[in-house]
Amino acid sequence: MKTSTRQPWWPTHFPAFAVIERSFRAWKSGNWIIVMTGFAEPLLYLTALGLGMGALVGEVPGPNGVMMSYAAFIAPAMMTTSAMNGAIYDSTWNVFFKMNFAKLYETMLATSLAPFDVAIGEIAMALFRGLIYALGFGGVIAAMGLTSSWWALAMVPVAVLIALGFAAFGMAITSYFTRFQQMELLSLVILPMFLFSATLVPLEVFPTVAQWFIVALPLWHGVELMRQLSLGVFTSYAWIHLSYFVVLSVAGIIFTTRRLRSLFLR
Repeated sequence: MKTSTRQPWWPTHFPAFAVIERSFRAWKSGNWIIVMTGFAEPLLYLTALGLGMGALVGEVPGPNGVMMSYAAFIAPAMMTTSAMNGAIYDSTWNVFFKMNFAKLYETMLATSLAPFDVAIGEIAMALFRGLIYALGFGGVIAAMGLTSSWWALAMVPVAVLIALGFAAFGMAITSYFTRFQQMELLSLVILPMFLFSATLVPLEVFPTVAQWFIVALPLWHGVELMRQLSLGVFTSYAWIHLSYFVVLSVAGIIFTTRRLRSLFLR
């Protein structure tokens, strides 16, 4: 009798694909409605504020002082927030359960997988969720005519880069939590960051001291870059916004890898 062994579909020299495959198999049996909740919230903000209150607000100054409708002003911010939500939710609550209840990472690291492979695999899945949100939201704002440049096509890959930065650090920070109550601290950070990252009003509305704090927030850099892409109008700080997330992503992956190594390979 012939016996057959199942061959992995991923390149054997890149074992992180094993983690990705496991996650996709789990997703197939999961509830996709839960996945889409992170997309719904920014879309509701865009509809209620951009289209509803936007009629009362009129035009607001965008990058380089270019005037734009209020709906077009907040649309890139909501797309950035959507990508952030996808990455954060997947790299925090999902990771928290796998680490503290399923003990999945201990099992993975008992095999030939290294901490870097686990970190890359989990972060890649968070990026996939962020990509889904970015594609969906990008299609919505394009259909609504809230972009005015072909540069808007770059909003999707930039949204994935933004998701990478949040996912990498989200996973590392979650590794320090051991109780569900501690996870609520994430909401205390995410919600104020959303409200005070010039997502709904221009940065100049805030007091000068508050502006210094806001420009240090990662979401603000993402919102500003996405807003410039939507218009095709770039400021001298565009490369700073982009570099911010490149550095954040690299540092987050290194942080996560070292954290997993210290937890499970003592």
